[in-house]
Amino acid sequence: MSNSATDRPKTPDTVWPARGRHIGPDTEDVLRRHLRRLKENGVLEAFTEPPAPEGTPQRVFEARWRVAGDVIVRARLTLVPPQDREDGREWVLMAEAERPWDEQWPSPATMFWPDAADGDDADTAWDHHHSVPGLRFRAVNPLPSEDKAIRRLLRNAAREAWCINLVVHEAMTPDELGRLPLARLLPPSLRHRVVEHRAAPQQLRAVNWAIRELGVWVPRGGAVLLPPDPAPPGYDGPEYSVRDVFLDGSEHTELVDVVRRFAALPKPLPQGADEALTDLRENWTLLTLEEELARERRLVAIYAEALDAMTKSRDLYRDAAEQAHQALAAYRDTPAPAERRHEGAGVPSTSPLQQLTRTFERLRGGAKGLRQTSAPGTARVGAEPGTARDGITPDNARDGDETDATEEAS
Repeated sequence: MSNSATDRPKTPDTVWPARGRHIGPDTEDVLRRHLRRLKENGVLEAFTEPPAPEGTPQRVFEARWRVAGDVIVRARLTLVPPQDREDGREWVLMAEAERPWDEQWPSPATMFWPDAADGDDADTAWDHHHSVPGLRFRAVNPLPSEDKAIRRLLRNAAREAWCINLVVHEAMTPDELGRLPLARLLPPSLRHRVVEHRAAPQQLRAVNWAIRELGVWVPRGGAVLLPPDPAPPGYDGPEYSVRDVFLDGSEHTELVDVVRRFAALPKPLPQGADEALTDLRENWTLLTLEEELARERRLVAIYAEALDAMTKSRDLYRDAAEQAHQALAAYRDTPAPAERRHEGAGVPSTSPLQQLTRTFERLRGGAKGLRQTSAPGTARVGAEPGTARDGITPDNARDGDETDATEEAS
């Protein structure tokens, strides 16, 4: 078990999260009947059942009400079939107020699920733990008899940060009044977030052995709050324990104070709560008239900004196109570099490739003439290189040419 907070986002002080499982048939009908009754009694301003995403077995319910006169609370409950169990429906409840949550406000769970004050619907089993079978929120949960089972149950319960786990040791076997859950003494917003574990008088040593790895212990006849995983910053185990808890129906001021301080600690959002909070904020459909007007104004502002950006982009594109056309026209009207050199110098300009081609042509022509001169029948057989043909040597030929030129000059 980790002893420090992870990088998960912190739980906002305006948020009330809860998670559980409903055991029994007609889960959706139970929700609809209760929401309709509270709407008729004026407790809720409105509720709705928005369509669930296609291809998913989820069902979503939204409700809106006011507390402290004018503070609006928005809540969203999602029904999801449990992955490893076929009985019942798992539910996730996320509520958010317009200002920091007050523990004296009504519990959002009672806005969706029937409570003990609702008469015939009081036994509706919606308050089961979502991952640990057998645990309930509104009841006393006796610990198992085996030591290993105690350790496994408390370890699994403490791993979930959706609820507050309170372990109480009975110094002696309580009477009927002492068997009532202590959660009923808590402020309204905390009653449905506490799971109360009860240890029999002979189980004190087994309980402390089971939770020793959590860094806490239960005083004899007392109680302790199990740290969640990860533990919130500033958590000190002994600080959240109570030495004496009298199970005789008397008030428990110290215990209530410890639970309130523990609930007020800054904690990271439980696993999966960030998705539920995002759905509440971004997919909320139950809007008031003022909220609808504000949303339409925001949409108009967004569309205006988008239109302005498109207009600026169009103007920039048009200017760029005009500049491109002007550059293309100027390029077409400008003569080629070879033409400009020809006009300025008055001589044809040839490229290096053309010059190389002409050189090869001259060389090829000279070689052809040499081949014709050396053809058969044009030279005497056995003549030595450099000898004269018909008595004329190259030196005589040059002398004759120079004499003829001198005579012509005379």
